Amino acid sequence: MARIGVADFGMFAWYGGFYDYDERLFSIRKIGYDGLERLYPDSAEDALRKAAQLKKLGMGFATCNAATPENAIKWTAALGGDYVWGEVYHGSFADYLRRMEQMGLACRKYGIRVALHNHLGSPVETQEQLETVLEKCPHVDLLLDTGHLAVAGGDVRYIVDTYYDRIAAYHLKGWQQSATPDAQAWQQRGHFCGLEQGDFPIDNEYVFKNSLNRGFGGWIFVEQDTHQWDPLLDMEENYHVLEKWGWKK
Repeated sequence: MARIGVADFGMFAWYGGFYDYDERLFSIRKIGYDGLERLYPDSAEDALRKAAQLKKLGMGFATCNAATPENAIKWTAALGGDYVWGEVYHGSFADYLRRMEQMGLACRKYGIRVALHNHLGSPVETQEQLETVLEKCPHVDLLLDTGHLAVAGGDVRYIVDTYYDRIAAYHLKGWQQSATPDAQAWQQRGHFCGLEQGDFPIDNEYVFKNSLNRGFGGWIFVEQDTHQWDPLLDMEENYHVLEKWGWKK
């Protein structure tokens, strides 16, 4: 059964930081979410404490941040996470492919996955670039960001249907276009928003229903990057949208 969580970049942006881990857990759990995407530990001891608190609340996480990739892999694996982000952006695209595959091989030794996160302005923003990574790097899986792919002109439905077995997790979000939707800098074209708040067509409902119908057992994260008011109001609204699309505990 899928788990529904929060990728909380937008909450960081709204509040200006992360001040109380336990309070954030309590607040999203009250809405109905199963966890946060990332642990942000200061040390191995702190990672253990935070993972234990999640367990105590009946919640979970997907990945663990750390100062080094090796620690991120080891802590994620030891504490029951699913994947680490493949953040190896320096060098040429050929360098990127080689390093991602090596990171994928390292993760497999620990029973977890490395996840490519497609993102505007990164080495992997277009559908062509995304498919090239999946073709050239057989040990790399996909953290599919529906919003970033759709805004880059990609076919979200095609990717979901074609590469379902390579999907480690999902980021679902909406997109509100600005007055300059063709601007060179993607941040000036609009902003990412709630699931039903934007004016740009993104197949989030199809992606969500498809994952439920196929028995997806990983994480589906709501990631609202921009908030105009209390983020918890947005996250509650987003959760109700998922319920409208068929989500039931």
